[in-house]
Amino acid sequence: MSARPLPMPVNPALLRHAEERRKSLENRVADQITRFAAWIILGVEHYPYGLLTMIVSLEAIFLSTFVMISQNRADEKRQVLADHQWQTVQEEEQQNEQLLHLSNQILELTKAIHAMNTARSPTGSNNTEQAARSSIRNAMGDDQE
Repeated sequence: MSARPLPMPVNPALLRHAEERRKSLENRVADQITRFAAWIILGVEHYPYGLLTMIVSLEAIFLSTFVMISQNRADEKRQVLADHQWQTVQEEEQQNEQLLHLSNQILELTKAIHAMNTARSPTGSNNTEQAARSSIRNAMGDDQE
């Protein structure tokens, strides 16, 4: 197959268009496919073989195009699912942080209540009770932030 280049256009608008077309890989591939199809159609090979070759080539081109389009759509769907899953993981992480903070507050309150109960017993001291109340106030103050 001799693929000779197309003649350069004279019109400046066509020159700019041809230059823009050459920049895109897809356009260069499409131009080569068109040249090949024209080469087959113009009868380089005898009647049935050239036509059959062209039909098989076009079928392969269309099938590969449809396969690539399907793969791109499937990739887009996978990306949407991955983004959604990432968002869910981030929300769960935030909820876990909140639960951990609440658990720490409950632990502090439990320690403070235990200290108050110990302070109220006949053997407890007044300083322990004041420390327990201070702990409760601190724990309650953390919740309001």
